[in-house]
Amino acid sequence: MSQKVLTQTQNLRSMEEDGIIERQVYAEVPPRVEYFLSDLGNTLRPIIDVMAEWGSGYQ
Repeated sequence: MSQKVLTQTQNLRSMEEDGIIERQVYAEVPPRVEYFLSDLGNTLRPIIDVMAEWGSGYQ
């Protein structure tokens, strides 16, 4: 596992532990996992939207 993937995995786990995101694991081959904002995470939606808008303008 590369350092980049390891860091992303740690970030996802941290956000899951903090209740910001939730994870859905599907019993498939190959395995599939989906992440989505929890109710708490959705309270961040206005901030995420403004950051996305800023990012689009910055490009």
